Amino acid sequence: MSAVRRKVRAFVRVKPTADFPQDVIRFGPDNKSIDISIKRDIKKEVVNNKQTDWSFKLDGVLHNASQDSVYEAVATQLVSEALGGYNGTIICYGQTGAGKTYTMTGLGKNYQHRGIILRAIQQVFRAIEKHVDQSITVRISYLEIYNEVLFDLLSSTSGNTAGNVQMNIVDGPQGVHVKGLSVHHVSCEEDALSLLFQGETSRVIAEHTLNKNSSRSHCIFTIYLESHSRILSDAKYITSKITLVDLAGSERLGKTGSEGQVLKEATYINKSLSFLEQAIIALADQKRDHIPFRQSKLTHVLKDSLGGNCNTVLVANIYGEAAQIEETLSSLRFATRMKWITTEPTINEKHDPQRIVKNLQKEITLLKQELAMHDSLVNRSPVNYDPLNETQIAEINSQVRRYLEGAIDEIDIMNIRQIQEIFNQFKVILSQQEQEVEARLRTKYILIDKNDYAAINAVQKAGLVDADGHLVGEVDGQGFGIGIAPFLSKQGGRRAKARRVKELASLTPRKEGSVKDLESFSISRSQLVSANKDLDMKEGKEQDAASIETHRSEMAPREDSNRPSTPPLKPVAFEDFKNERGSEINRIFKENKAILSDRKRKAGEITQRINLIKHQMDITKEALELQKQERELQGEYVDEKGQIIIDEEEFLLIMKLQDLKKQYRSDYDELQDLRAEIQYCQQLVGQCRSRLISEFEIWYNESFLIPEGMQEAIKPGGNIRPGMIPINRVMCLDEDEQERFDRMQKAALPACPGSVPFYNAKSKMEQQHSYLRTVTSLQQMQKKPGLLPAATKNKPLSLLHIV
Repeated sequence: MSAVRRKVRAFVRVKPTADFPQDVIRFGPDNKSIDISIKRDIKKEVVNNKQTDWSFKLDGVLHNASQDSVYEAVATQLVSEALGGYNGTIICYGQTGAGKTYTMTGLGKNYQHRGIILRAIQQVFRAIEKHVDQSITVRISYLEIYNEVLFDLLSSTSGNTAGNVQMNIVDGPQGVHVKGLSVHHVSCEEDALSLLFQGETSRVIAEHTLNKNSSRSHCIFTIYLESHSRILSDAKYITSKITLVDLAGSERLGKTGSEGQVLKEATYINKSLSFLEQAIIALADQKRDHIPFRQSKLTHVLKDSLGGNCNTVLVANIYGEAAQIEETLSSLRFATRMKWITTEPTINEKHDPQRIVKNLQKEITLLKQELAMHDSLVNRSPVNYDPLNETQIAEINSQVRRYLEGAIDEIDIMNIRQIQEIFNQFKVILSQQEQEVEARLRTKYILIDKNDYAAINAVQKAGLVDADGHLVGEVDGQGFGIGIAPFLSKQGGRRAKARRVKELASLTPRKEGSVKDLESFSISRSQLVSANKDLDMKEGKEQDAASIETHRSEMAPREDSNRPSTPPLKPVAFEDFKNERGSEINRIFKENKAILSDRKRKAGEITQRINLIKHQMDITKEALELQKQERELQGEYVDEKGQIIIDEEEFLLIMKLQDLKKQYRSDYDELQDLRAEIQYCQQLVGQCRSRLISEFEIWYNESFLIPEGMQEAIKPGGNIRPGMIPINRVMCLDEDEQERFDRMQKAALPACPGSVPFYNAKSKMEQQHSYLRTVTSLQQMQKKPGLLPAATKNKPLSLLHIV
């Protein structure tokens, strides 16, 4: 599809202020131009030829505009085209404190003041609900550039930290992408907003004179879209991405008064924005061949957005005050330069290899049906066009052997596959006969290569040559000499000949396995037998130990009715308890442990199988990628329908990869089920173990430690039971902040149903923050001396505490 050249659109948003200089800043009647006029400085009667009037033409001036009107003018069309396959980028540029972050993200707690990012997410998911004929997948990422270092603001969600993953900007055939940046799949608006709010909490902000919450980094929020048709079986699908850029504000250090770390951050910000302006000037100059995108991380990341396949929109945020007129002029000049840039957006169409394979399979099925219909119309016997199975291959092998033996005079030909298999079976039979002849010769003779001079010298020294100096039984024109008689039948005795054969065998290289290989094979077999014997002995010892343990348990002393003067040792008493009062719990505990061990063993086997399948999948993918690269180098062929034609080898690799993926998915599901069972079994084993120990403690205290005067109180119907919690320990909790928030949310949401995902995501973020604050406070309490750890406050009190 041919690209359409478009100019970058530029808008100006004026920050509302109570002291707006109407005599300095004037807007055109069409709200697409802005004029600035300042008074000439005539001090000391010196001639001053500096420019005092400027006029800027833009695509729109947004003054006293709400967030709704800003989004409607700037982003609605761009997001709609992104759903159709076009890439889109929105950039907020301006001095610090001019309202860039407010324009891009808005106020966090007010639904009506949402920014461009939140509204774009809502528009995307509402469009997905309407496009029922399209299956659209949404993924998001959040990148921060702080002091020329890349950070992933969503790294904690994926289980990694920003320091553990090295991120680099890579130029690929599909454009620029950040290697190591996590991309998260989202299925609804609420999930996307939750990730956005989580990333917002990780941004770097600071305070200076012009802004209390100044962003100290450039942030890039990207929405990736992939759309497949649910109606058409076409292998084509479209992809696009929406890049939303919140740039850090440029600063004049004399006005902000930045010091220390804030000064260092301002230096990096101004430097990167200066490189961005240089790239803009180079792009606007049609005669420039080189564009300095690699001068900074920011310009490198925005390479596709500025001069590539993308719809780009700039929002220049300016102050509406006379004191900031110099920075306002700088922002307006930048916006004007952006309008000079031309981009070439095109629909991003791709082909799905799996869908291509399915379409080809359908076409093959239809062609087979047409062939079968043609055979029936011409009264031809049914022909099978499917690949030959093992039974048919064995039948062809039998026919070829009978043909070679003369049992049959000809072989009936049915199709091309049969002809190919017949030639293949000829080769197989020939190879088998060669191996049989060579094996028969090796049983009686030793074959020596005529080009192996070391072996020939050894044979000459052994005296195994004839009167003419040739090898015994040498055949002219052949590569091997063949002995005519076994060595043991010659003179010299059986031992001498055996020694000679051994020496000759040590010097003569053989094709099929040497004596050393046979010796190692015999040793490995002996080791295997000994290992089996050791295993049997080990099992026998385990059985003996089990029988001894059973014998000991049967012979263990029973609990006497009279209490001993001194309590027995707990290990001894515990064995008695498991055999008598706690026998049922102990039996259940052992059964659960046995089941747990069996499930773990099965999980280990399935894990090994999955790893093997994964290895095969990686090998197949590499082979498929090599085939694809070779096809691209040789040139791709396209049929009438516009589908890429692939060869049989690539088709077989794709089919193999599909089968491996299916097996991998099946084994992985089975492993997940086993893991769930293992987790459940571990929970049961832990419960049984805890129950067994707690019951033993109660039994041990009742039997040996509690005074006789307290025995009546702990009997059924008594006043005290071990483990009883006093009633004054029960705590009554009032309504907390979260419950009040939920109640207020239910009362306020009916007025604006579209705000449900927004408030739900906010609620989740507040819950996470509350949880983290609670955990931190508990950890600090545990470090203070004299305080009871939080983990033990709600435990049941034992009998000793009550007494």
